[in-house]
Amino acid sequence: MAVRTPSSRIPSPRPAPTRAARLRRAAVPLALCAGLAAGLTGCGPDPDEGTNGVGKLSAPEIEREARTAADAATAVRLAGTLVSRGGTFKLNMRLKQNGATGSVTTKNSTFELLRVGDALYLKADAGFWTHEGDGDGKPTEADTEAADKLDDMYVKVPHDDPSYKQLRGFTEMDQLLRGLIGLHGDVVKGDRDQIGGVRTVKVKGGEDGEGGTLDVALEGSPYPLQFARGGGAGLVVLSEWDKDFPLAAPARGETLDYGRQLPRT
Repeated sequence: MAVRTPSSRIPSPRPAPTRAARLRRAAVPLALCAGLAAGLTGCGPDPDEGTNGVGKLSAPEIEREARTAADAATAVRLAGTLVSRGGTFKLNMRLKQNGATGSVTTKNSTFELLRVGDALYLKADAGFWTHEGDGDGKPTEADTEAADKLDDMYVKVPHDDPSYKQLRGFTEMDQLLRGLIGLHGDVVKGDRDQIGGVRTVKVKGGEDGEGGTLDVALEGSPYPLQFARGGGAGLVVLSEWDKDFPLAAPARGETLDYGRQLPRT
């Protein structure tokens, strides 16, 4: 009888997989990962994870969501530079439906605006009241004396003054938002970005943003957070959405009557 040795019970070792076999095995999970990624559930990170989902929408839908959020807001801070036919000016305004407070800087001066309901107040330094730097010549002695009294004091702008409507426009929340975040042309979806540490998605008017570029928040409510006007016509940042702030008419000791029509400049 043949004797079975222990070595005869040990299976023969399998040959080591070839390089081609290893590549085929690796290709299977890679192909699966690629297929899942196409459905946004793949092996890579989902760019919309933890967002409000606005980034998945089309460009017109994103713009509509941003407008809806802005229309429903109770307050906002608007700061930036704008270029118009009248020149370049900077805005730094806190706005809500019943009033606003902040500053406007033009080429020649900076002045503060305060609106409480329909009452509009303007505060500026003496140079503003004497028209310094506007090319109208040297101010008269009477102008200088009046300007010294008005320096850093609030002046209530009369409703019938030609400047009232123009100055009030800087304090109207709805009017400013409609005028400053409107895109022109065919709306297209742009890249992702961050504004003030908040993730955003860009929506552009035209492929190159010639009709403006709007950054919409991907976290929380889809508020507009930044608007770049087309053609380099300015950039504004919108923040402090729905953050309330106090509004009150200035004290009597801080207010003076200009006594005649405000400077047209």
